[in-house]
Amino acid sequence: MSTPFPFTAVVGQDDLRLALLLNAVSPAVGGVLVRGEKGTAKSTAVRALSALMPQVDVVPGCRFSCAPDAPDPACPDGPHEVGPGVPRPARMVELPVGASEDRLVGALDIERALSEGVKAFEPGLLADAHRGLLYVDEVNLLHDHLVDLLLDAAAMGASYVEREGVSVRHAARFLLVGTMNPEEGELRPQLLDRFGLTVEVAASREPDQRVEVVRRRLAYDDDPEGFATRWADEESDVRARIVAARELLPSVRLGDGALRQIAATCAAFEVDGMRADIVMARTATALAAWAGRTDVLAEDVRQAALLALPHRRRRNPFDAPGLDEDKLDETLEEFASDEDTDGSGDSGDSGDSGDSGDEDPDPDGPGGGGGRPPQDGPDDGGGSDSGDDGDGSGEVPAQGEAPANESENGGAPSPGAGEQSPVRAAEPFRTKVLSVPGLGEGAAGRRSRARTEHGRTTGARRPRGALTKLHLAATVQAAAPHQRARGRSGPGLVVRRDDLRQATREGREGNLVLFVVDASGSMAARQRMSAVKGAVLSLLLDAYQRRDKVGLVTFRGSAAEVALPPTSSVDAAAVRLESLPTGGRTPLAAGLLRAHDVLRVERLRDPARRALVVLVTDGRATGGPEAVALAGRAARLFAADKVASVVVDCESGLVRLGLAGQLAGDLGGTAVTLDELRADSIAGLVRDVQGKGQDGSRGRSQGNSRRAA
Repeated sequence: MSTPFPFTAVVGQDDLRLALLLNAVSPAVGGVLVRGEKGTAKSTAVRALSALMPQVDVVPGCRFSCAPDAPDPACPDGPHEVGPGVPRPARMVELPVGASEDRLVGALDIERALSEGVKAFEPGLLADAHRGLLYVDEVNLLHDHLVDLLLDAAAMGASYVEREGVSVRHAARFLLVGTMNPEEGELRPQLLDRFGLTVEVAASREPDQRVEVVRRRLAYDDDPEGFATRWADEESDVRARIVAARELLPSVRLGDGALRQIAATCAAFEVDGMRADIVMARTATALAAWAGRTDVLAEDVRQAALLALPHRRRRNPFDAPGLDEDKLDETLEEFASDEDTDGSGDSGDSGDSGDSGDEDPDPDGPGGGGGRPPQDGPDDGGGSDSGDDGDGSGEVPAQGEAPANESENGGAPSPGAGEQSPVRAAEPFRTKVLSVPGLGEGAAGRRSRARTEHGRTTGARRPRGALTKLHLAATVQAAAPHQRARGRSGPGLVVRRDDLRQATREGREGNLVLFVVDASGSMAARQRMSAVKGAVLSLLLDAYQRRDKVGLVTFRGSAAEVALPPTSSVDAAAVRLESLPTGGRTPLAAGLLRAHDVLRVERLRDPARRALVVLVTDGRATGGPEAVALAGRAARLFAADKVASVVVDCESGLVRLGLAGQLAGDLGGTAVTLDELRADSIAGLVRDVQGKGQDGSRGRSQGNSRRAA
């Protein structure tokens, strides 16, 4: 076993180390979610913590690590008699991103359960992590159903395995730590809330600190054991302090004054539910125990808020995490005054920094920042949107003609009209469901129909490899004709491996939603572009909720560019969209060809993930006499590949040319207006994207017949 990097040798990252130590003191805090860019010692600190965890006593031979003084009465290896145990180090178990459900929760031998009536159970990672640490690297890339199982077990302290009426339960209490890079996608707010604390980490910009990081890492790589020996005393001190804090924890008093501050803080920041209040209370108590105190002070409440609330304030992926510390201080001061008049007085003076134990290398004071990421402030310049801009609904150039902001001289942009500053997106709205037709087999999600491991049962088949989802009726039907030949004499069913049938299930998959956005001069009127950005932002939010990958291609001037390669981070796409400039010609064909190339590359990387192209344009194409014809030929490439597509028609005005509808016909897809994209539109509840080649016909194109109300 390799020597882990010493926890106390980690340079900086005060909030990360504090959050991990608080969970080591009180696992009831609920775990830590560590968010940050790559290369910031996230995994190093988590793995180093396992060496500081106190040893545990276990029942000899128990695969589920039962405590000898209080064994689990429902332990599958039990029942156990109370008696002496065997000490061993606390385990750190890592959950791989690609793990199966059976690997996480354990597997039942269905064949023995049916034929012999016994619960033959093979423990999973949750059993291995009991009374230890469970670490999930890149937790945001873990399948949603696995995250749900993981967090349910962490909240209940037990794992339940159900297979066709056969049930096994075992204890599963562990310190849960997840790490993630937000650039690779976010967790759903519901899942974020299930983590007790969150910490934002970033690499230091101080040269001296970066030098020290490199120096220590090189020294560790040259001689891991020697480096660990040099830090052994510090490690021992922290280990002893964890043990002392655990022993002190039951004696810590959380007074009414501190409880009022906790409740007032959660109410002031409008967090949902009551979990935040409970986590803050447990965190503040652990902070007091870590500092060697038996009373919770105002500084403990403040630090607990900075660790427990930032991720609970995110309502969607476009909200920046973090807390307004001035507002936090005002709330604490206000209710500290109320507390003093009430006479409880156990929250202490908010001006007292409470430096108990600050000689320890681990941070425990309130000034560490507490998981608050760097804030850019609410104003980003965003482009002024003074009301001097037209809405683009007046003149309508003929097909292939230069739009209004391009001069008549060769179609070149007139002075000052080539590129306009970005405009802010309109308020997002709930969109209709756009789905890919047919039945896919891509990654689990919430958009299009697919064969999945979870969902409604649609049939049965022989298992390929290990049996995961038994189709009981089909299995009994396959075994029934052979009972006499197999010599059945008792009530049990004689089942062979060949009789087992795997249930086939239908659920939903996530798709690659590729946005192709027209940013040319014909789209540049501010009110119009603001509405377009609002629509794309709404579709991005929908893609986030449905667990899609997203990409962004824009075209303007004389070329197209990939503004964002396909990624799971929809907030990154939102940032690129917000800063998107407009103006110039409309190279529609170039945009389509660039999008087609992006899909070709992604098909090689992930052939099972189906694509949905969302083209946002008014349908105009400029830049030469063949611009419209070239765009049509480029669009027919998507139809030939049977790529599902939808055109969001941004044409406005009383007279419409229907160019977006014609383009949708070439794509083999569907055209919808901005108004029809809204879920509350009267145009229909759900619009499925029709790909070319379905039932031998081309997709519907409604653009030509559409008229303004």
